[in-house]
Amino acid sequence: MIFQALFRSVMIIYFLTPGDDCVEIIGGQNVRPHSKPYMASIQLHKRHVCGGVLIKPGWVLTAAHCNRKFKQQNITVVVGTDSLSRDKDKSAQRLAVKQKIPHLRFDSKTFENDIMLLQLQSEAKLNKFVKVLPLPKNGLDVEGGTICTVVGWGRTNVNTNRLSDNLKEVNVTIINRRKCNSQMYYNNNPVITTNMLCAGDRKGGRDACQGDSGGPLICENKLQGIVSFGKKCGLPDKPGIYTRITNEYIKWIRKITA
Repeated sequence: MIFQALFRSVMIIYFLTPGDDCVEIIGGQNVRPHSKPYMASIQLHKRHVCGGVLIKPGWVLTAAHCNRKFKQQNITVVVGTDSLSRDKDKSAQRLAVKQKIPHLRFDSKTFENDIMLLQLQSEAKLNKFVKVLPLPKNGLDVEGGTICTVVGWGRTNVNTNRLSDNLKEVNVTIINRRKCNSQMYYNNNPVITTNMLCAGDRKGGRDACQGDSGGPLICENKLQGIVSFGKKCGLPDKPGIYTRITNEYIKWIRKITA
C-alpha cells in the first residue's frame, strides 16, 4: 500500500513539474500585433521563465508553481511587446518585482491553489500597448464545450526546446470535470477539482502544456483561468489543466491588491 501511494505520488510529480521553458503553445498562431496588451513576460536574468497577466498597473497574476523557478532571486516583468527579442522597443516596459505572493495553500503535488500575485516595484504606464485585463465580476464556472483562448510565448513543437519569439494563441475547448476525471482522461490522478478547468482539443494537437505557466485562459472575453499543468503536450486524452478564477480567488486577489 505504501509503495503504491509512493508510486502514485512520483507519477504525478513526473508530469506536473514544469519544464525549463515556460510557455509552450502547441498548434497556435501569432497574435495580431499588440492585441494582447495585458500579457506579461516574467523573466529571470532577462530570460523568459513564465507568463502572467497585468490585472492592475502594479500587479501581475501568474501561477504559484513558477515560484520554484525564481526561488529567492530577483525577477522582472516585461509588458508592452509581442516579441521577446524586441523587449527594448519603445512600447516595452521592463519592471522590477517588489514581492511575490503565492497562495498560502498551494500544493505542489496536486497543484491545488496554483495561483500567485507579483507586486511591481513601480506601476506600469498604461497606454495603447499596455493595458490591464480586469478580473471577472464573479467566479462562475465555465461550461463544457465553451471555446476559450490560451496565450503565451515558447516552444511550438514538442521536439524542440527553442522558445517562440512571437506571442502566440490557440483555441481550446472546455471539458467537463466528470469527463476529465474519467478513465478516458486523467482517471483522478490527479483529481481535477472545482478550482480547476480542463481544456484541450478532441483530436489533440492544440494545447498549452508544461510550463505555459501563468498565462491566461480567456473565455468569452473574460479572464477565467491560469495555465497550471498537463501531461506532455497536445494529447487528446490529457488536456491542459488551468487554475479557475473562482469567487474565493477573486476575494483573495482583491484583498491583497487593495
